[in-house]
Amino acid sequence: MIGSSKAMDALKSIGLNLYERRLWVALLARGTSTAGELSEIANVPRSRTYDILQSLAEKGFVVVQTGKPIKYVAVPPEEAFERAKKKMEDDIREMQEKIESLKSSAMISELNGFYKKGIKLISPEDMTGALKGRHSVSQQLNTMFRDANQKIAIVTTPDGLEELAKKHMDVLRKAKEKGVEIKIAATLGKNTEAADTLSDVAQVRALDKKSTALSGKFFIVDGKEMVLSLTDSSVHSSQDMALWSKSEYAAGNMLEPLFEMIWSNSKSAK
Repeated sequence: MIGSSKAMDALKSIGLNLYERRLWVALLARGTSTAGELSEIANVPRSRTYDILQSLAEKGFVVVQTGKPIKYVAVPPEEAFERAKKKMEDDIREMQEKIESLKSSAMISELNGFYKKGIKLISPEDMTGALKGRHSVSQQLNTMFRDANQKIAIVTTPDGLEELAKKHMDVLRKAKEKGVEIKIAATLGKNTEAADTLSDVAQVRALDKKSTALSGKFFIVDGKEMVLSLTDSSVHSSQDMALWSKSEYAAGNMLEPLFEMIWSNSKSAK
């Protein structure tokens, strides 16, 4: 295969699939080539090569030369990355506009009607699921914090504190402004900057390692909804796992008393 595994992994991280990576690297090595030549060099099925090269052209990595036969020209890496970045920005902007349009359309009432009807058919205990990937966990927490009415209780780690400060500060500040009580008990690392930042919107306490041998993360909102982390920060973000539940029994009767015990055995972070 052309290209080191490190280079191929880097291209994967920006959204190029295996065949796209192989064909583009092969084309970089040739400068210009036909689909047939690239298919052989990159070990990509010829039947797939034309569509994949067209996809690369749309993403900004390849220029198509019309003629017989059709040839493909490699875009220099730095220019290709800039083009790909611009296309992603344009796609995101277009999608945001579509979403905002849907939110203000008559269809939102219809969709909300389906949701409310469905919610009435299930018990809160049935509203439980696994969250996979740090982004999914973060999105769920953001929704919970935004919808909080009375209190938010959090037990977390040094890495978790930093993530709260970076990703959830705005929504926690808005929760505080509407009167939500926010308590955070955390194992503090050497860097206390995140704890200082969060202290503007929450009561932050440090876990006493002597009396609390706890290392993990869980989040409770209004004693009705919870997220319990199932992995630690050492796993890849795509493998992060958590359990979400809207069970008042699990959130209010099980985790909330545990939080209160932890809180009583913690001390001010300042």
